[in-house]
Amino acid sequence: MKKINFNIVAASFLCLGLGMTSCTQSFLDVESKTESTTGNFYKTEKDAYRALLGCYDGFRLATCNSPVNFLVMSEIMGYECFGGSGAADGNGMRLIDRFDLSQNPSSTGSSWAGYYSGIYRCNELITREEGIQWNESDSKRNLYMGECRAIRAILYFDIVRQFGNIPLVVEPTNENVPQADPADVYALIFSDLKYAIENIPADAYPKSQASTNDGHITKYAAEAILARAYLYYTGYYGTEPADVTKAEALAAVEDIIASGEFELVPEYRRLWPAACAGKAEVGDVETLYGDYIGDGNSETVLAVKCTATGDYAGNNDGNTWQVNIAMRTTTGIAPYMYGWGYAPVNPLFVEEYEEGDTRREASIIDAKGEGLEDNPNFGVCISGSQEYTGYYIKKYAPLAFTNGQSAAKEDGTGNLMISNHQDYVLVRYADVLLMTAELGSPNAQTYFDKVRERAFKGKDGSLSPLYVAKAATKENIMEERRFEFAFEGINYWDLLRQGIEYAANKLAVQNVPVLTAGAPAEITINAQDIIDKKGLSMISETQITLSNGVLKQNPGWD
Repeated sequence: MKKINFNIVAASFLCLGLGMTSCTQSFLDVESKTESTTGNFYKTEKDAYRALLGCYDGFRLATCNSPVNFLVMSEIMGYECFGGSGAADGNGMRLIDRFDLSQNPSSTGSSWAGYYSGIYRCNELITREEGIQWNESDSKRNLYMGECRAIRAILYFDIVRQFGNIPLVVEPTNENVPQADPADVYALIFSDLKYAIENIPADAYPKSQASTNDGHITKYAAEAILARAYLYYTGYYGTEPADVTKAEALAAVEDIIASGEFELVPEYRRLWPAACAGKAEVGDVETLYGDYIGDGNSETVLAVKCTATGDYAGNNDGNTWQVNIAMRTTTGIAPYMYGWGYAPVNPLFVEEYEEGDTRREASIIDAKGEGLEDNPNFGVCISGSQEYTGYYIKKYAPLAFTNGQSAAKEDGTGNLMISNHQDYVLVRYADVLLMTAELGSPNAQTYFDKVRERAFKGKDGSLSPLYVAKAATKENIMEERRFEFAFEGINYWDLLRQGIEYAANKLAVQNVPVLTAGAPAEITINAQDIIDKKGLSMISETQITLSNGVLKQNPGWD
């Protein structure tokens, strides 16, 4: 079985900040070795490679180096989770969860700046492409520029979904740029993805090398994001984009399936470290990870790579958001590490799983059911939490050894804030199968059944007698997606693309009982608050101020 490698450094993600220090050629180096500036750089293909690493670094920083990253934000806004956090913390997470400015009448933090930093790096390389002396033979020009454009497309896709009205910046600039029509942003997204699909060779990074290609974006990853962006645009905006047809989106995901490069992991829980974890002494990673299938498995189409080698000296290659969704205690309770208690799971969602669906146990920590509430150290979790529900996200739960120390590093010295190294998986093959079914493939029922049947299979591969076959209708596909992709930052956007009023009514809850600081409390989320804001996030007032008023706040958040 494939285990975590604690020493390998995630590809791509330590590198060139333009005008700053840069990486060496090796994809695995940690320290910068030379000084480069825009004046002496962008000359050779080797420079282009190093600049591409800087783009990947910006990609990782935007998606994994924010406490409330895209996944956490998506889960808090979505139906699966509430806001949570510490009992003595402010109400910033409530504001996000309830779309209610009265919960915290000040600007909320976001990863806006991180996304535009990553976009800036991509723009810098793209605008300097013609001035680079590319190799005359065996040039990687198309490959590097395809990856760069795909990164830019993914960054824009995240931020335009979250904020809707954003500046469209296509060249490196420090000027304040006004917000663009979202259709223009999507035009760039689709253009960049099509470029990547056409220019990244299918065999550039074979799936057989997935565990060592360290997060490179492949042709297949670009195809998957193209289909996802098409489905979101047509659903949320209620119209076809001018730049991609349904037939093109379907052809993209059908190509992924036809490649034979991917397959479902036979048992769902093996996709997630915490779902396989055992109670282990320091150093015993075999027990800790159990039969976890490993990073870069056959189901991973695209992941942001993270490692445990992050530090406070500029090596920001760790995952800094997992700590926020961990249960709020003062010591780890094996196999789970402690953290800050964001995004407690909505108990109403827990109740909606079908009997026999293995995804429930693989996805959710049940504090009572797993005996955690019996631990003497767990009382702090209840008394120190906002909106304690008894349930936490398991898929991305950081791990602890039996002595309570972080298991982010094999020897127990990992920093719970910066050493978590679990990859952020953006696209799984299961998503490809369900998108293909939704887009109208003649094989829709087969693809739908593959995903659904896997959820009801045990360790021996036999199908549970509780399994109920369903037709691959649009309604059933969307319902299946809710449980297949719970806590992966996907379901909120699936709701929005079914219509803002539909989403708001699904997200609204009345008087759900929780505990805050150990005392009874209730959560109510009003549909009208979500409708008024069109499901979009508040733009940070800090960003509006920095723009000298060029940026305008999203409707409903004024």
